[in-house]
Amino acid sequence: MSRFHHHARRAWRHLASHDYLSPRQWRRRLAFWTGAVAVGLAAVLFAKSADRAFGLFRSMVRHGGWVPFLLTPATFALLSGLTEGALRATRGSGIPQAMAALAVEDEGFRQRLLSLKVAVGKLVLTLVALAGGASVGREGPTVHVGAGLLYSIGRRFGFDEPAAAGRFILAGSAAGLAAAFNTPLAGVVFAIEEMAGAFEHRMSGTLLTAVILAGIVSLGWVGNYAYFGTVAAYLPLGRAWLAVLLTGVAGGAAGGLFARLILPSAMGFRGYLRSLRSRQPVVFAAACGLVLVLLSQSSTDGLYGTGYDQARAILEGHASTGPWFGGLKFLGNLVSSWAGIPGGIFSPALAVGAGLGGDIAQWFPAADMPAVVLLGMAAYLAGVTQAPLTAVVISMELTATHQMAVPLMGACLLARATSALFCPSPVYKALARELVLTHEASKVRASNG
Repeated sequence: MSRFHHHARRAWRHLASHDYLSPRQWRRRLAFWTGAVAVGLAAVLFAKSADRAFGLFRSMVRHGGWVPFLLTPATFALLSGLTEGALRATRGSGIPQAMAALAVEDEGFRQRLLSLKVAVGKLVLTLVALAGGASVGREGPTVHVGAGLLYSIGRRFGFDEPAAAGRFILAGSAAGLAAAFNTPLAGVVFAIEEMAGAFEHRMSGTLLTAVILAGIVSLGWVGNYAYFGTVAAYLPLGRAWLAVLLTGVAGGAAGGLFARLILPSAMGFRGYLRSLRSRQPVVFAAACGLVLVLLSQSSTDGLYGTGYDQARAILEGHASTGPWFGGLKFLGNLVSSWAGIPGGIFSPALAVGAGLGGDIAQWFPAADMPAVVLLGMAAYLAGVTQAPLTAVVISMELTATHQMAVPLMGACLLARATSALFCPSPVYKALARELVLTHEASKVRASNG
């Protein structure tokens, strides 16, 4: 009996030393679990609402070709006006906001970027953008919403110290991406690759738990699905592998150029655009909306929305988009980003890559067309984000094509290297740095004033 008691006491001390029975640790776990479920629910609701919002736009366009000329510029102007004040943090993708909040351990700064008000505003205003025909996606905003939800829930549970809040932001970002695309592995890889500075070994279990719970909610609601459906794609060794080289270089160059053009600058053409936007932001946004409509007149299916339908049609080989779709969608994404309205670039980037891959596939009639299109999608996404691992994993999970792992890795690594020639700094990190520098400059002004 004494031996039993001895072992029991040792087991109890072991549990206690690892905080398994600590009330604070259980409160932390409960906060993470609650937040992950909330992120999963928000992501699914956001996805369904986004489809309906864009469906509303398409139904309005059926009343006449004149509708976008009024609706889209007006929507851009409205969103620009609404995001000038307290909702300024809802602008753009949302991923830079999450990254900046991780980098700066300042509660006031984090609240401005990730409060529940900002999270709800991001969701609603992105839906307004899609209802107005903007060429934006919902995945980046879902990351922003996920980070905001878990951060806010963590604070409600009493975890408001900087290090603990950072863990909630990181887990929320990963869960948001995983639930948005139904890609759990991509959520984890994204957190490590894009936000590596905040990742710790002990965060791995927390991160996986958040991703799993958010994924379970998504699976329970919409079922087990691949975003673009199951694609039969295969690239045998041989001449067809030239497509890896071409898509990697072309996707990286185009993606790097896009990233460079959307980064703020005080010089050259970008400096001129920045000056115009700062003087008349609402008028500038309306002009961007009008340019998007004019560009869409040159495309068979238009350039509005995420580009999901066009990308899927190109993957399946029955697209009616025409040979210029990739380039036109590139420009449509560009003017939507310049307008500064809420909305992401993930899905629109995949549509550009699909158009690029479809064009390159014409040069390889003997190659498997879906395989080349998929290479184009992954390479362009890697070129824009300079996150090749995320691009590889997300492309495989979106299409259930794990047999394409090696050629996708080759194309994405080439794209990353090529992109850096055009845009030396990864776009999300550069945009996050801009937010941090603005915050630091405001602190200096406040201290001097």
